[in-house]
This record gives sequence, C-alpha cells and structure tokens, in this order.
Amino acid sequence: MAVPQTFRTFGDRINLYHHIMNNRIRLVVVALLATTVFISCQKETPEEEGFTSIDNISMENYPKVDGATATWALNRMIACKLLGVEYTWSRAIGGGERGIVPVYEQFENWDESHAFSNFLNERVKNSQTHGAFTNLIDGNADIIVVSSHPSPSEKAHANEKGVTLIETPIALDAFVFIVNEANPVKSLTTEQIRKIYTKQITNWSQVGGTDSEMKVFTRPRNSGSEETLRALVMGGLEPADFPESDQVQGMGAVFPEIQTSVNGICYTFNNYKDVLAQIPEGIAAKIAIDGIFPDKTTIDNRTYPFITEVYAVIRSDLDRNSMAYKLYEWLRTGSAKMVLGECGFSAY
Repeated sequence: MAVPQTFRTFGDRINLYHHIMNNRIRLVVVALLATTVFISCQKETPEEEGFTSIDNISMENYPKVDGATATWALNRMIACKLLGVEYTWSRAIGGGERGIVPVYEQFENWDESHAFSNFLNERVKNSQTHGAFTNLIDGNADIIVVSSHPSPSEKAHANEKGVTLIETPIALDAFVFIVNEANPVKSLTTEQIRKIYTKQITNWSQVGGTDSEMKVFTRPRNSGSEETLRALVMGGLEPADFPESDQVQGMGAVFPEIQTSVNGICYTFNNYKDVLAQIPEGIAAKIAIDGIFPDKTTIDNRTYPFITEVYAVIRSDLDRNSMAYKLYEWLRTGSAKMVLGECGFSAY
C-alpha cells in the first residue's frame, strides 16, 4: 500500500519550507493556506522558565542524534531549546504528524536560516527505531532517543561489533490498542489481547462485539511498536503470523487503516497518537485494557497496564568529556523534564 501524502517525512517538510523561503514567502503567509495548520508553541526565555542549557553547546559541536518516529519531534524541540532557537508546532500541507519547525524569521538572512535547516537534517535525524539503533551501534550516531529496548537482532548486531549499550529512561508513555470508532468493544483484557495476537480469538463476538472476523494489523519486526508488543504485552508468547498485506509499514499509516476497517485492531504509542499525530477518537479509538483507559492520569500513576518508557541510549565507550555525554546527562535534568512535558510526555 502506498504511503499517503499526508504522512510525508520531516525532510519533505523542510524542503517545502526551503521552497517557500526561496520564493520569499514567509511562514505568516503559509498560515493562510487552508490546508496548513500551525499551532504556536510560544518560547519563553530560559530565565523566565528556569530553563538551563548546556554550556558552550553550538551547531558546530552538537552531537549526532537519532531516534524513533515517536520521538523525532522531541529531538528537534530539544535542539531548538538548547541552541536558543524559537520554533513552532506545525503540520505539513495535507495533514500528517505535527513537527517542530524553527521560526526562520528570527534569522537575519537566508544563509543563517539555511545553515540551521542543514544542521537539523545532518545532526538530528529520524531513522526510526531500527535505523537509530543500527546507527548508534555502527558509530553513525552519538545518542538516540527511542521508545523501546533493542530487538534481539539489534542486540546480536551490537554483540558482533563488541558494543555495549546503556539505556536510561527519561519519560513515561503508554502502549495502546486502537479500533474503529464504530466498534462496540471498548475494553479488552490482557489475556484477550494475547489470544488475539496468537489467533486464539479471531471474531469480535468472542469478546462481546459483533459477529465479525477481526482484521488484525501488525507492524514490521524491529519496529519500536512491534518489539514493544512482544516484550511488554505477549508474556513470552510468540505472535502468530498474520497476512503480509495487513502489516503496516509506517506508524502514521496505522490510523487510516483503522479508520477504513470497521473490524480492525492495531497498536501504537499514546503520545504519538494524541500529541504528535493528534488523531481524534473519531478516526481511531483507544480502548481500555483490564478496565483501565490510557490517559495522562493513568499513565502518570502507572495504573494503566502497558506503561512504556522513553529511553536515551548511548554506547558504553562514549567519551565522558564529549558534548554527546553532556547531552545524555542533561536529559535527566529538570530542564529536560520541562521539554519532555511540553512535548506531551509524562515525567519519569
């Protein structure tokens, strides 16, 4: 299935803004387009909000950062905050995930804004979970921010390279299951979820729904959400093999699949659905697990069964005097918690 235009990459968005800037059309003009949504994130000065950056950090010495789809906006927000660059939440023309876009009007000239755009593309990447782990292990990234542990194949790759990874949790999230809004089933138990993904339950009538065959969507192996399903939900059980045609390649593409499939079910991360993609319940509805609905309260107090963590990950041989290690340490500070909260994550 072709990825719809609404789920274009951050690079596509930056290219769009380059085109706009080259034609001397400012963001304020872009905001007039009916198909573009801008949501301003007003940036206070560090002194006003108690924010502390990292001494002497700059575009020139900024670490090579990579991450998962669920954390790419967070990584860009962190870069803007640490470098003192104003930004806005924006959505690409046609919709799709919201992203962090620098306010280019703050730069004195095109060369400065172009340099910062290049910096983001080169130093703050979004290679998705598997690509981020691979880049970190291979030395092509200094630090990554992801929503899952390394998969068995990623651990094997690290062992082959003689690399030891250090994972540090920095925020809380939740692993959630979504169904079509017309589905009368509003809650499932952990045991029922396991039976669905091992094909012991195949009809919605078996869990209190209509007499309809379930359409079970999955994600590719090594994706952050698929590995979280296996590690957090399945209790050691191996998921069954589902049709390859029902394997959704991009995290954002999960939602249109559920929207058009009355009998569909899939999984995602709570922050990605509610904050980054801003998917309303009318498109894909979250369901309760063991009677507990995933929201900020049940995530903060950890009563929701499938609580996940956001991790900062480095190689154990990272130079302790490097800017990358300083960033790793900073991600555990109160200032980092401010940024995590602004990006919709719960404090760890």
